[in-house]
Amino acid sequence: MLLVAMLIKITSKGPIIFWSQRVGKNNQLFWMPKFRTMLIETPNVATHLLVGANQYLTPVGSFLRKSSLDELPQLWSVIRGDMSFVGPRPALFNQTDLINMRTAVGVHSLTPGITGWAQINGRDELALSEKVDFDREYLQKRALAFDIRILWLTGLKVFRREGVSH
Repeated sequence: MLLVAMLIKITSKGPIIFWSQRVGKNNQLFWMPKFRTMLIETPNVATHLLVGANQYLTPVGSFLRKSSLDELPQLWSVIRGDMSFVGPRPALFNQTDLINMRTAVGVHSLTPGITGWAQINGRDELALSEKVDFDREYLQKRALAFDIRILWLTGLKVFRREGVSH
């Protein structure tokens, strides 16, 4: 983590950690840390909604995203209890369409995770409705063995750098 922090500081101006307001269990807001992969003047919207997202990446941003190293500070959110290792990825505070879809199927009752069933089944490539379908499936199948399977498959996806669009 120290090496990643140094790479960010050396290659771009601004803070090392980016804090974003996210939607947690029961739609409660919390602040989630990530290593900063975007320039400081980037609009605060979900990356898939950002036109020309690649132009906003820092020099090491693409590598950090594809390797998922940008996610490491979220361990703080796990320690605080705002997140778990496995669960639906936390929505940004302004992703009302995703929040409403998850609430309608009961997914909002879950603690968000660093990784999840939707993450390993498409990550950035999934439409919101598909993500919600995978999140609902996770809600129905929740079990320790299923979480272990998701963690294992996450490791494989990260190693292969699959499903990251930026």
